[in-house]
Amino acid sequence: MKGLNILKNKYLETVKNGSTSLSLLGRGDGVELMKQTVLKDKLIILFPAEDSNVQEFFYILSGTFEVEVDEEKVEIGPDDFFAATGLKEAINFYAKTDVTFLSVSTAPVFHSLSNEINELRKIGEIVEQKDRYTFKHSSRVSKYAVKTATMMNLGRAQIQNLFIASILHDIGKINIPEEVLKKPDKLTDEEFELIKKHPGDGADMLRKTAYADLADIVEQHHERVNGRGYPFGLKGEEILVEAKIIGVCDTFDAMTEDRAYRKAFTAQYAIDEIKRLAGIQYDPEVVKAFEQVMLEEGRLS
Repeated sequence: MKGLNILKNKYLETVKNGSTSLSLLGRGDGVELMKQTVLKDKLIILFPAEDSNVQEFFYILSGTFEVEVDEEKVEIGPDDFFAATGLKEAINFYAKTDVTFLSVSTAPVFHSLSNEINELRKIGEIVEQKDRYTFKHSSRVSKYAVKTATMMNLGRAQIQNLFIASILHDIGKINIPEEVLKKPDKLTDEEFELIKKHPGDGADMLRKTAYADLADIVEQHHERVNGRGYPFGLKGEEILVEAKIIGVCDTFDAMTEDRAYRKAFTAQYAIDEIKRLAGIQYDPEVVKAFEQVMLEEGRLS
């Protein structure tokens, strides 16, 4: 039924180590629902979040934890519930038996552990290592994108999704021959058609993971507001704002780094060119926010 998703004994993804297994049950709007099992005599540690607004909730299904609270040892077991918001110090939970519990977090916990995302990140690293001129490109684009989204007051869930999508935006280039990626001369029409496939190829990789909802961002990052982008020729509001942000940040980083066919342009030249194309190729609101980020970082005169 549309809008209803039933998963019987099936998780979106499970990661394991020697002391615990963690399964992702669902994610959306910046919230993750997980099921975790901790083996007897092992510890889990609840750390303070970097963002004081993060909320985490835990509901024990089976087993018993021992935790020290205000110098008093407390046992918690089935049907007990605990929550954490604004922790000031780490708290240790000792598993007196195997313990299975559900957890809900308003912070993106699972993506840093996800084997699927880590494998895709490795693909991105392979792509960048093919060409020394694009080394660390995705990392820089991600940094710019998050700061721009923050300047635009996007919601936390959007910024979290943007962070992951921007790190992975070029993974589809793994299918492009190295000689095309590194070609110092103008691309032929056939070569450019290969380049134009990379947003779709990257999106297809993401759609096979628990992070399928980010695929459209990756697929649209070369769309342009005048409809002259690719792969679909989307216009204006048809393009996700996250993809528009990546488009601006991607262009700036490409212009301000050396390439096989030219030396890097200055940050001021790059931003002036992007501003000239605001409303033509790039969203004016995104361009304005990005320029403000560059000014605050001292990149512009």
